[in-house]
Amino acid sequence: MKACVDIGGTKVAVSLAEDGRQELLARQHAPTAKEGAHDAVAQQVLRLIDAACAEHGISPDAIDGVGVSAAGPFILDAGGAVELATPNICGGLAGPARGLPNDWTSAVIEAPLAARFRKVRVENDAVAALEAERRWGALKGLDHCAYVTWSTGVGVGLCVDGHSLRGKKGNAGHAGHTFVADDDNHDALCGCGNVGDVEGLVAGNAIARRFGMDAAQLFTAVQAGDKRALDIAEGLCRVMGRLLYNLIVTLDLERVSLGGSVFWHNRDWLLPRLQAQVNGKLPALTDGVQIVGAGLADAVGDYAALALVD
Repeated sequence: MKACVDIGGTKVAVSLAEDGRQELLARQHAPTAKEGAHDAVAQQVLRLIDAACAEHGISPDAIDGVGVSAAGPFILDAGGAVELATPNICGGLAGPARGLPNDWTSAVIEAPLAARFRKVRVENDAVAALEAERRWGALKGLDHCAYVTWSTGVGVGLCVDGHSLRGKKGNAGHAGHTFVADDDNHDALCGCGNVGDVEGLVAGNAIARRFGMDAAQLFTAVQAGDKRALDIAEGLCRVMGRLLYNLIVTLDLERVSLGGSVFWHNRDWLLPRLQAQVNGKLPALTDGVQIVGAGLADAVGDYAALALVD
């Protein structure tokens, strides 16, 4: 039996899966812990695994592998174990102005899990989702592709020549912290400390902070034809579209799969506008490139963790 853990800036979810099977069982979830000691997230994961096992009627001792799909970036402790330096979890990165209720610069995750379970694999959530999409979703059979999540934060998983890119600490793909617009407004403070990077401009938490309404409220107003909301949403598409274009032309990609709550709940409106940001620009590299919704839909985060241990 495997435990599949999805850690995001908003929630932590844990599911179980039997060896060799794609079905997810006994899902438990809770808002991501952001107070207390910097092992609070790890302790929360352990509690959720125990709760999932209790729901399924098994002992936690039956778990022989844990896959952790987590929002990054990561740092490594002295023993090489992964800690989270996640801007939407660790309040010590950008300081009190970001509004997170802790002063963590990292959150331990791998070491407490490895102390209890025989096999633990931690990967960036977008990289794990990329693997899930390549196995079971919209990127199946492709060797030059990317997965992009547009949610609380903005994350990217990259595959070139059939190889998923990881980098020196597993942080390849953090394009959400790149700059694609000239915007130094103080309301675009990202949790990493940057001002005006992609995540600081368009992520779910940034929309609420910058415009005084969350993504659901924004796109409800868009559907109602509100002029201010339409202007805001078109601006978000320009920023995200530039990010997608940069990825495509830098890595010569053939398809990009998108997921995450901001995108998924508004995909019918967003998808053609994001595709339009790419179409016609440097056709030698962009002709035929598809921007598509995640084949695993809103379950991509759960299957991302499964892809790490299946």
